[in-house]
Amino acid sequence: MKLTIERAQLLRTLGHVQSVVERRNTIAILSNVLIRAGDGKLALSATDMDLEIAGSGPAQVATNGTTTAPAHTLYDIVRKLPEGAQVEISASGDKGSMTVRAGRSVFSLACLPPEDYPLMASGDLPYAFTLAAADLKRLIDRTRFAISTEETRYYLNGIYVHAAKSEGVAMLRAVATDGHRLARMELPLPEGASGMPGVIVPRKAVMELRKLLDEVSEDVTISLSETKIRFVLGDTVLTSKLIDGTFPDYDRVIPTGNDKILEVVRKDFADAVDRVSTISTEKSRAVKLSLERGSLTLSATSPENGTASEEIEARYTASPIEIGFNSRYLLDIAQQIEGEGARFAIADAASPTLVRDSTDTSALYVLMPMRV
Repeated sequence: MKLTIERAQLLRTLGHVQSVVERRNTIAILSNVLIRAGDGKLALSATDMDLEIAGSGPAQVATNGTTTAPAHTLYDIVRKLPEGAQVEISASGDKGSMTVRAGRSVFSLACLPPEDYPLMASGDLPYAFTLAAADLKRLIDRTRFAISTEETRYYLNGIYVHAAKSEGVAMLRAVATDGHRLARMELPLPEGASGMPGVIVPRKAVMELRKLLDEVSEDVTISLSETKIRFVLGDTVLTSKLIDGTFPDYDRVIPTGNDKILEVVRKDFADAVDRVSTISTEKSRAVKLSLERGSLTLSATSPENGTASEEIEARYTASPIEIGFNSRYLLDIAQQIEGEGARFAIADAASPTLVRDSTDTSALYVLMPMRV
């Protein structure tokens, strides 16, 4: 194998695929990236057996061939090469090594046989549809902060994506919850998605996909079955296994009769929560909201640090109430609201509270209160 490729192109493609590779691997070949040269292209792919990312870019290929090389080492080498450098990669099948040259720099890397490299068999993916990159980004951003990190409830370790009806209209819905908060976002159901099974996309796949979305503006093609999902973003393809589990019936925890309505200016509210929470303990992060007609007072107390309180303007006409929340969760939700106002629908100090953007009904958030 012999080829020459521009550094920026190699760095971009390598950057996409190498982040899948775990730093510690019991199986040596999983520390490597699969490199294929042919048809005027360099194709790279990496996997951790649950997730695979493949990317390609134009290259001057003198000799076709395939090899594998240590992913993180190769990425670090290319990252440190001077901008605009032409990188020459060559490997002869029998030596088990690959040479990387750029200017006066020469690196020799140990390779493992490409035939040992595990490729994810995607099988048949019968459901396929396209989504605008901006829409997919919004689906992820509005929900990913609520993904659970608790391994015992593995079925919550991802975003549940499914077709649903909202007021008689077919929607594509994404939901995530960790038991303390829930985030739900929906878009009109794209053509080809009706009849799709509900699938749980794992957290790692969600995070890698989100990174890739920052670099694309065109539509993303999504195909899936009951066990796998694939995203095609330009010349990069991400394939992931799905979480094999049943997502809980989230509709049961979304309150419908909360009658105490609080409306605040999102930025003022988030800034006040951030300031007041400075005093709360790292463990509880509790902030108390005291609501009275036309005003909201936020306060926090900590045996070690003292007390803090701040009053902000708010629209509230119901009976006075005090309710506590985890300040981190309040800030996470406030960050997702793009409009100027946030609307809280509260029942009482012990029941779930519903939060929405005052102007955008496509996303909703449910937050469990804390004792304060």
